Amino acid sequence: MFASSHSQNPEDSTAAESSGRPVRRDARRNREKLVATAQAAFAAADGPVSLEAIARQAGVGIGTLYRHFPTREDLVDAVYAAELDAVNASAPDLLDQHPADVALRAWMGRYAAFVATKRGMMDTLRTAFASGRIAAPSRERVTATVAVILEQGAATGTLRADVVPDDITALLVGVFAAIIDGAPQERTDRLLDLLVDAARPRAGGRTES
Repeated sequence: MFASSHSQNPEDSTAAESSGRPVRRDARRNREKLVATAQAAFAAADGPVSLEAIARQAGVGIGTLYRHFPTREDLVDAVYAAELDAVNASAPDLLDQHPADVALRAWMGRYAAFVATKRGMMDTLRTAFASGRIAAPSRERVTATVAVILEQGAATGTLRADVVPDDITALLVGVFAAIIDGAPQERTDRLLDLLVDAARPRAGGRTES
C-alpha cells in the first residue's frame, strides 16, 4: 500500500528507505512531531505516559510511532538527545555572559532542570542511567562541552587547569541519578555547588596541570 504507482517517483518512501536515500519529508515531519509531543508529554506528566497517548496527541497512528521508535526506550533516547543538544548549545552564550565558573554552574543547573522535569520518563531514565544505555551515547558530547568551559576557565584563572573533563561528566551522572531518585531541589543545588567548587582553583594553590 505504500508503493507508488510511478516507479520513477523520488518520493517513494519504501524505495528511498531501502536504498538509503533520505526519508521523505512527511516521515521526517512525523518523527519531529512525535519527539516534540513526547517532550511536552514527559514534562507535563506526573507519571509514565503511554505511547498510545503520545501518538494520539501527535495526530499519528500508533503504527507510525512504532516505525520510528520500536520501543519506549528508543523514544526516550530521542527526546533525551534532542534536549541535550539544546543544553549543550547554551554553553557558548553562558560563557559570553559570565566567568567560566559561573557559566559552568549555570550550564549544570540547566542540564539538571531538564532531567528533573522529565517526570513522565523517570522510570525509563532510571533504568537507562543505571545501565549506561543513555549516558554512554551522550557522554562524549557532554564531555566536549565541559572541556570547552574548563579550557576557558583555566585561561582566565576561574577554573583549575588540571581537571579532567570526563571526571566532571562522571560526577554529573551521579547527581542526575540522585535527581531521578527524587532528590529535592535543595540537595541538587548543593551537589552542583560542591562540584563547581571542586573545579575552582585552590586558594593559594597552583592551577597548572
